[in-house]
Amino acid sequence: MHEALSYVYYFLLIVLLVALMFYGRQGGGSQRWFDLGFFHFQPSELGKVAVLFVLARYLSYSTKSSQHFRRLFFSALLVFIPTALVLQQPDLGTSLVYLTMMLAVLFFSGLPTVYLLLILAPAFSMITSFHPLSYVVLFALLIVILIILRPRAVMASAIVVINLVFGIITPFLWNRLAEYQQLRIKVFLNLEDDRLGAGYQIIQSKIAIGSGGLFGKGFLAGTQTNLNYLPVRHTDFVFSVMGEEFGFVGAVLIIILLGAIIFLGLRTAMRVRNKFASYVCIGAITILFFQTAVNIGMTLGLMPVTGLPLHFVSYGGSSMILSWLLLGLLVNAELNWQDY
Repeated sequence: MHEALSYVYYFLLIVLLVALMFYGRQGGGSQRWFDLGFFHFQPSELGKVAVLFVLARYLSYSTKSSQHFRRLFFSALLVFIPTALVLQQPDLGTSLVYLTMMLAVLFFSGLPTVYLLLILAPAFSMITSFHPLSYVVLFALLIVILIILRPRAVMASAIVVINLVFGIITPFLWNRLAEYQQLRIKVFLNLEDDRLGAGYQIIQSKIAIGSGGLFGKGFLAGTQTNLNYLPVRHTDFVFSVMGEEFGFVGAVLIIILLGAIIFLGLRTAMRVRNKFASYVCIGAITILFFQTAVNIGMTLGLMPVTGLPLHFVSYGGSSMILSWLLLGLLVNAELNWQDY
């Protein structure tokens, strides 16, 4: 799995993400790709594997306990640096993949559930900061948990400060989001805010999936697709096309196939003897699961539109390479599960 080259891959990713700020191709309100002429390369997609490798490498060789502050701090630092660079593009969806992957690997490496909740607390602080009373209640609950757990003074202080900071800077972070990102969140909360704008694609997506019925309208026979009512149908909303053309049965089949890959990957992660390979497997299936859940969820209006592709189905060079790369990592781990 090229364990020894983990930090090299990570360094190359950081270089590419920084270079992207100056030489990247702009499109759709963001700057995420290098234009290679014959191919638009998106470093943040393959960067998911680089971040996963370096995190797995660090955790597999760390001698600290799973909840030790230094272990958590350096794990977070390794992930936050590329995450911050990806947010600059801006690409909220990919940055969420990085963070979700980190939490899954930390949990699998032995981090207690309560500590995982403490790590997630800043996200709740951000959400509740728009409502002062909710924020105060959450902060009081956080203090109670810390009193019960009695973590080290450094960790307790860091948790309190981080949650205070996130609660204070949330309005500024909201203003830093691109206008289309803010609109996507608002529309997710209320489709009526922009039925003919940002909400249009979600509404058309629901219509497409619902009109497919049980067995669909047939291959290439979807009216929503052929009449161009459904935007970005080849990438973000490809699941809507599948639902319209192949119906409920076809949509469920896609979910079952992707679910089978995730289940088998989890089984491999549990049985593989090499700690690094085990962490890589957990990170790989987390990426597969998270992107699948978010992509399908947004086509159904259950999640905000983030632009995350559906593995093995959505059109896209970098994303398709990532999908097969993740599958290759899982297969490699399964074939060599007895190696230490």
